[in-house]
Amino acid sequence: MLAEALAAEQISGEGFYTAELYRLRGELLLQSGVRDLRIADSPLPSAAQHPQADEAEACFWQARDRARHQQAKALELRATMSLSRLWQHQGKRVEARELLAPVYDWFTEGFDTVDLQEARALLEALG
Repeated sequence: MLAEALAAEQISGEGFYTAELYRLRGELLLQSGVRDLRIADSPLPSAAQHPQADEAEACFWQARDRARHQQAKALELRATMSLSRLWQHQGKRVEARELLAPVYDWFTEGFDTVDLQEARALLEALG
């Protein structure tokens, strides 16, 4: 469905939700195949070991770049949070925080929204 939505955005030329579609694609890539990777009672693979982590990261970068191009700060925040979470699970905590902090700091209101509350919690978790 995401592939169809991305294709429709390209055909229409509108592209308003392209950033969010790429972000969702990255999230789904990280979730896909997880059941297939579980062996007996072994734990799920970490994001660092996930076979599609690189592709998911590329989707998050595409989402972030598209949102920045459109000056859609809320979508940029979501894409940056997804990328930061991935990096957090890969042990890149400092890089994740350095990427997320400036985007979060741009906001001057709306701190009661779910996205900004999650961003603040992620920043706190990243140290």
